[in-house]
Amino acid sequence: MMGAPDPELAATMGFSGFGKKARTFDLEAMFEQTRRTAVERSRKVLEAREREKEEQAEKEFRSRGTAPSASASSATGAGSSLTQREKTCSESEDSSDEELTGPSVKPQTSAQGPAEDSGDDGEDDEFIGPPLPPGFKDSDDDNDNDDTEEEDNNPVKKIPDSHEITLQHGTKTVSALGLDPSGARLITGGYDYDVKFWDFAGMDASLQAFRSLQPCECHQIKSLQYSSTGDVILVVSGNSQAKVLDRDGFPVMECIKGDQYIVDMTNTKGHTAMLNSGCWHPKIKEEFLTCSNDGTVRTWDVNNEKKHKSVFKPRSVQGKRVIPTTCTYSRDGKLIAAGCQDGSIQIWDRNMSVHTKFHCRQAHAPGTDTSCLTFSYDGTVLASRGGDDTLKLWDIRQFKKPLNSAERLPSFFPMTDCCFSPDDKILVTGTSVKKGGGSGKLFFFYRETFQKLYEIEVTDASVVRCLWHPKLNQIMVGTGNGLAKVYYDPVKSQRGAKLCVVKTKRKERQAETLTQDYIITPHALPMFREPRQRSTRKQLEKDRLDPMKSHKPEPPVAGPGRGGRVGTHGGTLSSYIVKNIALDKTDDSNPREAILRHAKEAEENPYWVAPAYAKTQPKTVFAEVEPEDDETDKPEWKKRKI
Repeated sequence: MMGAPDPELAATMGFSGFGKKARTFDLEAMFEQTRRTAVERSRKVLEAREREKEEQAEKEFRSRGTAPSASASSATGAGSSLTQREKTCSESEDSSDEELTGPSVKPQTSAQGPAEDSGDDGEDDEFIGPPLPPGFKDSDDDNDNDDTEEEDNNPVKKIPDSHEITLQHGTKTVSALGLDPSGARLITGGYDYDVKFWDFAGMDASLQAFRSLQPCECHQIKSLQYSSTGDVILVVSGNSQAKVLDRDGFPVMECIKGDQYIVDMTNTKGHTAMLNSGCWHPKIKEEFLTCSNDGTVRTWDVNNEKKHKSVFKPRSVQGKRVIPTTCTYSRDGKLIAAGCQDGSIQIWDRNMSVHTKFHCRQAHAPGTDTSCLTFSYDGTVLASRGGDDTLKLWDIRQFKKPLNSAERLPSFFPMTDCCFSPDDKILVTGTSVKKGGGSGKLFFFYRETFQKLYEIEVTDASVVRCLWHPKLNQIMVGTGNGLAKVYYDPVKSQRGAKLCVVKTKRKERQAETLTQDYIITPHALPMFREPRQRSTRKQLEKDRLDPMKSHKPEPPVAGPGRGGRVGTHGGTLSSYIVKNIALDKTDDSNPREAILRHAKEAEENPYWVAPAYAKTQPKTVFAEVEPEDDETDKPEWKKRKI
């Protein structure tokens, strides 16, 4: 341990505080002390003012009492002038006293420093900074109120469609869209089995996906959705097992497949047929819902992939099994709704899986696929998109008749969906078109009256998916020709597509295959040592100037050939033979004549058989053909059977 430092050494070197403990400052105590001092100072100032007021009042009273006696005994000019001066003084004091009546003047309080400010701290907490000029605040508020009133009167102005970007997913239908809760990442899935990840903050104006994968091999993607926390993704495809991926596309869990030989679907652990739809619980981040062609709706827990949590079995009027084509949770997560192939919409309490809580038997035409169910943000209204080209709005408390209905909205896809605007006043859906039959459109309906407010012509293909994100205030659309479009407004929208359109495209780097590999040989002799590469870019520029390294390969020669190069025909032996065969014009229509044409030459110059028997059998001996016996006279049983 070091000893105590020498005080003389410390004084000599200028470290007068060497060896002392550092002081600790309690900021709260200091602020409290400052506040007390300010209050004390302001109290003293107020007392001094009160004292001044009392003295001035006494002087005024005295001057008023002496004025009559002075006027009565005014014999000399000096006396009168004195009283006149006193009068003027008293009048000035009166006027100054009138001016000082009431609270303290602002410049004086500000001159006192923080003392009086802290005294009035409780009153002026709301107003920070200098006061606004008169009339400014009111006019600004009026303008804001006018704008909001105008927007309320005209909901079309709330639709963010002034700008758009197009993301190229592929060539086949984009059948699934998903945005995380913060709106930073978009995922698209399609009939080409691909799932692509798009990061708005990481993309530039080239709009390229940062990851593409096929999580379900050769199965079409039916639905994609981020969980309520945004850390995992539910993937529903054409097989019977739903998958959960993390944010980067790595598998987290896969649901178990059920036993297809068990009749009662309650007794099997998972789905046994193709999935149709799925979604996450809005409140419980580990729970999700799926529906399948096996006639069940099942809830699952991410932490238990071996078995479902509960099973809901929709039933027809006759009590028979019916296939659910879409399913969803209510906004509070207490209800589970399913749209079925018999046209019914059936709603269960999440905790009671036996009997339905609400039931509408003829919501849509029987035999059509209800492609989407979605609850409004206030949770009182349910919207359904039917395969019978309708969009309907329901109050589940009065489930017999729809509140409103819109017709002639063609739908060719089993996942055509609908969604509510963030303010819950507009309902959006897309329409399908046949190839060459016009443009797919996005329709906007006013929720209260179901009046068509607006429509957007998206592209010359069907509009399958639509999604209006509440935080971004941007509309995502998936189309039948492999596009994912994002509609936004630079003023009304936040982040999202606005982040990537402002970034310039990254400059593509030149192909580095031109540069030769640099071999590091530290112990080579100086004459064999290669010069060290300073910069790859400079080396690329140097190689580009070299005619040998940057020589473009010549294309194949078309025609007979030129410049010493043989043409396509005759370049190889096979092409030469093919060419000569093609040029042979001999007529082989009579094969006997074609063979006998060579008979004389073969007899004079035998080549194949005769030379082998030239010594042993110079004269050819042929076998004698015996005449066939006439079998007509023989009985039937002796005749030879052929």
